[in-house]
Amino acid sequence: MEKTIEQLQYPIGRFTMPKEVDHAEIRLAIEKIALLPSQVSKEIMGLNDDQLGTHYREGGWTIRQVVHHLADSHMNALIRFKLALTEDAPIIKPYEEAKWAQQVDYQLAPGISLAILESVHLRWVTLMGAMTEAEWDKTFIHPQYNRVQKLSQTVMLYAWHGEHHLGHIRNAKGF
Repeated sequence: MEKTIEQLQYPIGRFTMPKEVDHAEIRLAIEKIALLPSQVSKEIMGLNDDQLGTHYREGGWTIRQVVHHLADSHMNALIRFKLALTEDAPIIKPYEEAKWAQQVDYQLAPGISLAILESVHLRWVTLMGAMTEAEWDKTFIHPQYNRVQKLSQTVMLYAWHGEHHLGHIRNAKGF
């Protein structure tokens, strides 16, 4: 059966920001984040240049772009966590993801961004593993969405984000 545009764009469904998150959910989200680099590596292993250039849907990114995007996005996530942990409700800097994906560095081999993703995730998971209950309630302000966001909500978003893009890679591998 042919997948709809919605299914191709959101292979695991759309994200819904939870109002409250318990510690079991946080631990599960951290585990998902910790596993993401190895899952991405497994998915792209052995793909040739043409396959890495495959789009997951019409108008969507290529597998290569998805891997580079994950590194960029999750670097920003680590920085957002550190800002929230060290400042009082900082205003974070949004960025134009689609424009970043058009930059020349997104044409590089995805292994470069996979190495970044592995390193960022090691630091990020280490940081999150040491956070206190009170620190999960720390916030930042996301001006693009005009919302105050807790770190406990943010970890859920990024656990979803990784699985979301794994779905894109897997869809594109259907060649």
